[in-house]
Amino acid sequence: MGFVPSYLALHRSGELRRRVDALEQMLASCTVCPHNCGNNRLKDEIARCYSGYRPVVSSFTPHFGEEPLLVGSGGVGNIFFGNCNLRCVYCQNHLISQNYREERKNEVSFDRLADMMLELQERGCQGIGLVSPTHFVPQIVRSVIIAAERGLHLPLIYNTNAYDSVEVLRVLDGVVDIYLPDLKYSDDDAGYHYSKVRNYPQVARAAIREMHRQVGSGLVIGDDGLVKRGLIIRHLVLPNDIAGSKDSLSWIRSVLGKDATLSVMSQYYPTHRAATLPLLDRTIRESEYEKVLGILDGLSLESGWVQEYDSSDYYRPDFENRTEPFIGGSENGL
Repeated sequence: MGFVPSYLALHRSGELRRRVDALEQMLASCTVCPHNCGNNRLKDEIARCYSGYRPVVSSFTPHFGEEPLLVGSGGVGNIFFGNCNLRCVYCQNHLISQNYREERKNEVSFDRLADMMLELQERGCQGIGLVSPTHFVPQIVRSVIIAAERGLHLPLIYNTNAYDSVEVLRVLDGVVDIYLPDLKYSDDDAGYHYSKVRNYPQVARAAIREMHRQVGSGLVIGDDGLVKRGLIIRHLVLPNDIAGSKDSLSWIRSVLGKDATLSVMSQYYPTHRAATLPLLDRTIRESEYEKVLGILDGLSLESGWVQEYDSSDYYRPDFENRTEPFIGGSENGL
């Protein structure tokens, strides 16, 4: 028998509906992410993420630039949620993540979000990628119930900046099949200066530990050769070691072990506000990237992927085109 996502069993037992009820209670005085704004999103009160009750979807499309064992022949069916709980000055998706008032025009119903999942499945996608899902978790799970009733059977991929609530992640245990978090910084000041959030390393590390508790280090591979369950941690190398790569990678090795699966990325380029900041106004140097790859070797972190050094030249999303925002991208095995 082939892969069956665990959310289907939760749905059949009624547990998924109970979890939606718990999550929606968090929206009444919003604690869905670590900002804990306290606004009543059930009544469309707006705070940090500029998002009310209905989900905001900026784009949904098959995407072939994710990690190879996620993509397969049909790509990942990515659903890009508008707005964000971070304010990264170099965000490659800034046209949808930080264009808050404009993006609210892209609110959709739960039925429509469920239909998007099913449309991507019908187009041959290998999984449903929930991109920037953190501030819409209750809405996503409600839509998954609808989609499951209509035949959704693909793994759910939680593609996040990792500024996530551990309490919310615990509710997602058994709902999400594949966690795909960033680990952006190892320094509090860098997190605040470049993404406008407090305590990013502590919050993200706690979130990733919870993800790891749920799915472990080893990837579960299906009969089709693609990942069906697991944790893949992304780390974007930044100029001038703003990401604190050695500290983050050392933490992974120490806490999660040498079998943790990583995706180390070189695709940074100075977009959005980064071009005006002296430490971020260039792509990374090859020597900077080689240094990070040397750290991987030294820590015996051998599971996962690294991008080609020149990936910043071609991996550049353009969300002016909402139906096909990606030119492309590629990763090479470690």
